[in-house]
Amino acid sequence: MGFKRWEHFKLDSLCQITSSKRIFAEEYVEYGTPFFRSKEIIQKALGESITEFLFISKERFSEIKKQFGAPQKGDVLLSSVGNRSGVPYLVKESDGDFYFKDGNLIWFKDFNPKLSCDYLYYWLKSSIGQNLLNSIMIGSAQKALTIIGLSGLEITLPSLSTQRRIASILSALDDKIELNHQTNQTLEAIAQAIYKEWFVNFNFPTSEGKPYRDSGGEMQDSELGPIPKRWMMSTLGNEGEFKNGINYSRDERGDALFSIVNVRDIVADKFLSKPSLDIIQIDRKKAQPYILKTDDILIVRSASPGETAILLIEEQDIIYSGFTIRYRLRNKKYFLYLFFILQNVKGALENLSNGTTLKNINQEMLKDYKINYPTEEIVASFNEIIEPIFEKIFINNQQNYNLEKVRDSLLPKLISGKIDM
Repeated sequence: MGFKRWEHFKLDSLCQITSSKRIFAEEYVEYGTPFFRSKEIIQKALGESITEFLFISKERFSEIKKQFGAPQKGDVLLSSVGNRSGVPYLVKESDGDFYFKDGNLIWFKDFNPKLSCDYLYYWLKSSIGQNLLNSIMIGSAQKALTIIGLSGLEITLPSLSTQRRIASILSALDDKIELNHQTNQTLEAIAQAIYKEWFVNFNFPTSEGKPYRDSGGEMQDSELGPIPKRWMMSTLGNEGEFKNGINYSRDERGDALFSIVNVRDIVADKFLSKPSLDIIQIDRKKAQPYILKTDDILIVRSASPGETAILLIEEQDIIYSGFTIRYRLRNKKYFLYLFFILQNVKGALENLSNGTTLKNINQEMLKDYKINYPTEEIVASFNEIIEPIFEKIFINNQQNYNLEKVRDSLLPKLISGKIDM
């Protein structure tokens, strides 16, 4: 078919490009209709969990929706301010009612029959769309996209049926990625439930298969409260090695490319796996001590101290930034990763952290952090149950990594007409 037979259109001739009505901070309420800024829409677009929720009253939302409309399935939102401008999000039916902040997001709606909303979404994600978005951004210190600039963009379209075929191929990949992500969330919840039963309630199975504490298992006193007989006190430093991340300059240029884990990656994804990590170019010799291994635990030391993630992907040349600390266990002990997540280590570390403007933690705090340490038999039994769960998460992450690379490779070829549909 080829690109030459596609038609050229100005974007504003194919849909309405607008934004929301202004909502003021004093209109936020404790509960109600979700209100998203670009931060939350970007998190949704990247498949990340929303870290902060804002709401407006249902009455205020109903009033706005009746007079001006509200986002609905098939609409597209585009982040429009800051370094992460240009991230598109396709509104889903499952999103339900929500509203969004004016000036932060641009809203594409009321599509002409010549344009598929799904196709526009993937076009905006493609290198073609991203390059055009970059070309119309204004500002240097604070980049921004404008409705006027977007309205004048030229888009080249195949027939509607071809648009739908292209979108269906890409969305099938995205659907599988999302299914794997949801499966991982379920698996993590199962692992957390088992952990709580064994190491918080102390109801690990006895040799007779009975729950230890509930069946009268003997307890002993410790600095951290009652613990099962034969358990002991330990510290995180006894169980693994801590190492601060690499310090580097954005202007640095070296002989090798590395993916780097930053704070936002740890906050967003507890099972690190995504190919969306930043890429930096530095000397391999400098980076070598900071290359991560599968099952390494990463802890944020600045900005969001105590946030934790585990690397569950087999991929070379991933390093971690100086705002993080790597924790490498001497033996495989998944209960220690779950310990970070479930036993409020983050809260305890935040109380210990120093600094006024930017709180931070350090290796000494982590090394000296006391834990109740179970017997090696209990650790081995727990690993035997949990390891298949983590292996399934690992497989799903690896599959998502490969699917995302396939999708990102196909996307520009499909959008440019290089693959005949």
